[in-house]
Amino acid sequence: MRDLTTDLIINERITTTESKAKEIRKTTEKMITLGKKGDLSARRQAAAFVRDEVADIREEDDDVVVQSAVQKLFSDIAPRYKERQGGYTRIMKTSPRRGDAAPMVIIELV
Repeated sequence: MRDLTTDLIINERITTTESKAKEIRKTTEKMITLGKKGDLSARRQAAAFVRDEVADIREEDDDVVVQSAVQKLFSDIAPRYKERQGGYTRIMKTSPRRGDAAPMVIIELV
């Protein structure tokens, strides 16, 4: 679940099975709530759960800026939901998976 939650934070939209998406929703919304708090304790709690992966690489002037998943959560995603009280994710059903007909969904940040 940690990997899928981290992937959702990085990509802001992933395709997975319905049961996994319902579990990911819980953990992702907790991480965004921690991001909205923004204090050191919340940052450490989020860093303990979210994997240490590179979310974005960009150039600013002559420097290369590497942004991790936790940094993206606290600097980009959490401020977007500052006024929102909850319900940060959306689950949309798609066609069943071809091999075993498992119900597939797209989970994304609103």
